[in-house]
Amino acid sequence: MQKRTLGKSGPEVSAVGLGCMGLSFAYGPVPEKKDAINLLRKAFELGVTFFDTAEAYGPFANEELLGEALQPFRKEVVIATKFGFKEGKPPMGVDSRPENIRAVTEAALKRLKTDVIDLLYQHRVDPAVAIEDVAGTVKDLIKEGKVKYFGLSEAGAQTIRRANAVQPVTTLQSEYSLWTRQHEKEIFPTIEELGIGLVAYSPLGKGFLAGKIDENTKFAEGDIRNILPRYTEEAREANKALLDLINQFAEKKNATPAQIALAWVLAQKPWIVPIPGTTKLHRLQENIGAANIELTKEELQQIENASQQIEITGTRYTEAMEKSTGL
Repeated sequence: MQKRTLGKSGPEVSAVGLGCMGLSFAYGPVPEKKDAINLLRKAFELGVTFFDTAEAYGPFANEELLGEALQPFRKEVVIATKFGFKEGKPPMGVDSRPENIRAVTEAALKRLKTDVIDLLYQHRVDPAVAIEDVAGTVKDLIKEGKVKYFGLSEAGAQTIRRANAVQPVTTLQSEYSLWTRQHEKEIFPTIEELGIGLVAYSPLGKGFLAGKIDENTKFAEGDIRNILPRYTEEAREANKALLDLINQFAEKKNATPAQIALAWVLAQKPWIVPIPGTTKLHRLQENIGAANIELTKEELQQIENASQQIEITGTRYTEAMEKSTGL
């Protein structure tokens, strides 16, 4: 597995990480614990050294799962987790008060069975707490040896600058894929200037860009995609145009649509690390294989030209989710 560095002075991680949320949260029925542990350990065997979790995934269950699964090789992997919701529950709203950040960190250390959190993110910006106070609290935790690096998730350019002035931000985690590109205009230049890496979550569009979902797909009860505008039957039908484009290059490169979608993300900037999630071993192997696919400048330009002609139907979240929590 190729490696990439998170930010100008962050840790070196596998070029493709693993988003672990779906192992215990958000996408309907979750796998048996033993199967989830097996998947996590197999990921490490295959070269993945970057694992993403959060107290909100469960809540708490995902951190506990990673703590157990990654214990045998804890020193060889980078674990990222997040604070920022009341009681770890997104529907209850955000909470980045310094005392909550500290409490969440102490609890996460126990759940993850570790003495230090490699990368600690603010999960969502809290408008009630100055970002300087958030960054200052994490700065203190770093001084105390409980945290190594500070990250933000879905933060705006000015928030990133203000936080970075107090405590260097190692990485920004935001949604980024062939059909979610709103961060390119303002966020990308900001983080590139500041030497901050991007961890791209949902790089496969919550599964759509892997080509296994169509307008007839039925999502399980509890699957977040049941309420997302981009996943209505009408939107899925309309968005087939983007899949058709990806499929053209998949056939040309003898790859799968998921691999092309991930290879595209990897090709955008050397400081981007995608973290596709999965509960299936064959999907894990497929996703990891994307690191070996190289899209030429000509191919990237062809994808760019064609994708500019495709209008994506449906917003990525509901209006309320965009305003408050997202995921």
